[in-house]
Amino acid sequence: MRIYSTERGIARQADAGSLDLLDLACADVAELLLGPGLEAARDAPVTATVPLDDARVLAPVARPGKVLVIGYNYPSHADEVREARGEVHLPEVPNFQIVAGAAVVAPGAAVVLPKVADAEVDYEGEVAVVIGRSAKEVSVHRAWEHVAGLTVVNDVSARDIQARAMAGDLTVSISTAKSFDTFKPMGPCLVTADEVGAQPDLRLITRVNGEVRQDDRTGTFVHSIPELVAYLSEFMTLEPGDVICTGTPRGIGFFSERFLREGDEVEVEVEGIGCLRNRVESASSAPRPPGRR
Repeated sequence: MRIYSTERGIARQADAGSLDLLDLACADVAELLLGPGLEAARDAPVTATVPLDDARVLAPVARPGKVLVIGYNYPSHADEVREARGEVHLPEVPNFQIVAGAAVVAPGAAVVLPKVADAEVDYEGEVAVVIGRSAKEVSVHRAWEHVAGLTVVNDVSARDIQARAMAGDLTVSISTAKSFDTFKPMGPCLVTADEVGAQPDLRLITRVNGEVRQDDRTGTFVHSIPELVAYLSEFMTLEPGDVICTGTPRGIGFFSERFLREGDEVEVEVEGIGCLRNRVESASSAPRPPGRR
């Protein structure tokens, strides 16, 4: 099942070109998971069917309680770091950071270059896991039972801030570099866990202005999704609507010094899930968010 969060509520994909709007009092997938559950979306009455192109699609989870980002989960990314910097070992256990849920924005929303760090903003195309059931100290064997499904995310990062953190500057952190407003575009939909399986081998492609920058498969993960869920659940309770960004493959802009600039369009496309598109704007040209001065 493919579930969308839209400005008109929860929708279920009817066919390749249309959405069934559902009679559910839920603003997004997180409310669905915390309330009636995914099965309610399977069985809910349809209030209207609309063309997908006419629907205003939102991020599946508008404000995750936690966004956890995984590092070095594709061997190809470790290879590019090794080529640039020397010896790099694949992590024996998942490497992770916690970033702000408020960084999440919808497909089509602007990625805004922050005034304090606009020179080295980079893309990271990733598959994201949405937690469906609370998970605390779960085993790898049972971890997939706690997954609602998968979506697509762009783990945008300010590399200059990240470099300062890695050099020991205690005024910033890697999480800071990934937590700016608009730095976690997500969507276009949630594909439920039963459609993809616990060990998905999906092709991921990232394009900037139509040029392919990243191209890899999730089947090469260093740590599988069940392993990630189980490991993270040792440190904290994973709650419905929490999001795990599973890592990015080779091809980030940092090593070629091709950072994002105003007017760029970034597409992250994942086989079987969909394509996430967002344009880049400068802070001076981006519209002011409602309610903020």
